[in-house]
Amino acid sequence: MAGAAGRLTDSAPPARVLVVACGALAREITALQRAYGWDHLTLVCLPAILHNRPERIPSAVADTIAARRAGHDRVFVAYADCGTGGRLAALCDDLGATMIDAPHCYAFYEGAAAFRDHADEIDAFYLTDFLARQFDAFVWEPLGLDRHPRLRDMYFGHYTKLVYLAQTDDPALTARAADAADRLGLGFERRFTGFGELGDWIARA
Repeated sequence: MAGAAGRLTDSAPPARVLVVACGALAREITALQRAYGWDHLTLVCLPAILHNRPERIPSAVADTIAARRAGHDRVFVAYADCGTGGRLAALCDDLGATMIDAPHCYAFYEGAAAFRDHADEIDAFYLTDFLARQFDAFVWEPLGLDRHPRLRDMYFGHYTKLVYLAQTDDPALTARAADAADRLGLGFERRFTGFGELGDWIARA
């Protein structure tokens, strides 16, 4: 990441870039923006809860680009496919926007090569820092597990472990992720990824 990010040091002013991002990435993109002085980026985040209705993501992205594109030279969409079945990529092609070429955030956080190495890990349920913080709001309650615990086996019976892809070295978040694994009756594994390839994608925009 440092190599790609560090190249944004030309004397000429950089192009103005509109970044339309999933709200689940807001903290990480803001941290990158501060770290590398990316003042030429305008960050607009959409509600992360859209992941529960991925068919709505393309239209929400399109509406945001239409409303905010003026005054920007480029548009970067900080989403992976995220369950849109290729519709988000097709939209970005139509609008001349660049997006992350990955199936979901777990892939670009872990890195494409490492993710491919774990391609057969179909028994793993993944969390990121965001999902560790928001486990109740984005997993436990929407699935009705707070009201109907017996649904756990229906949703998670084929999983054997929870893999926490950690963006930060935060013991409190690790404890929350481990608690989520315990509540789901799964084994727990933590992998520190940092921001993975997210910074590279934005720098290339």
